Amino acid sequence: MDYYPIFLNLQDRLCIVIGGGKVAEGKVDGLLAAAARVRLVAPALTPALEQLAREQRIEHLARAYRPGDLAGAFLAISATDERAVNEQVWQEANARSLLVNVVDDTPHCNFIAPSILRQGDLAIAISTSGKAPALAVRLREQIAPLVGPEHARFLELAGSLRERLAAQRPSFAERRALWYQLVDSDVIGLLRQGDEPAARARMEEIMGVAPDASRASD
Repeated sequence: MDYYPIFLNLQDRLCIVIGGGKVAEGKVDGLLAAAARVRLVAPALTPALEQLAREQRIEHLARAYRPGDLAGAFLAISATDERAVNEQVWQEANARSLLVNVVDDTPHCNFIAPSILRQGDLAIAISTSGKAPALAVRLREQIAPLVGPEHARFLELAGSLRERLAAQRPSFAERRALWYQLVDSDVIGLLRQGDEPAARARMEEIMGVAPDASRASD
């Protein structure tokens, strides 16, 4: 199967996870990182999930899954070892036209979760189409040393000048050329060295617009 890779905006959207073990814990962490509203359905939780529930960072229904539990959800993940439960979740999610992933059961998924490397707003997703997730993890580990906090900071600064650049340079082709010039410049290297004033000056020199002064270095 060929998958269409996308990034979902889950902010404030209800996402339901069935199961309370270590696998569910990893799924919950990823959903919280995307600012989703997470409801967890499981009779028992790992200590880490119990802590999230105590802190009210997730909603916990302390019981087994019941048909109807996916009402109002945008996305559902079933992370249990119970085939019957996983099948029920799959059936209900399809009836409700929801995005659904049954962990380690590709035929019961209409989306699969990639291995993700994050640095601030930078997200690199690697997928093996469900065939060998371990390979995706190893590739992510190999790429990780190439990506650092300087890339996250670059995106913060670059994002602060996008609107003003668009107002100043209405030509998309011109803006695109400037963005490539910026990315290919020494700005990220300067940020890696900790010289943000020089990086900001270089950005202004290239783009003709200075990064937002309110986004000063800590």
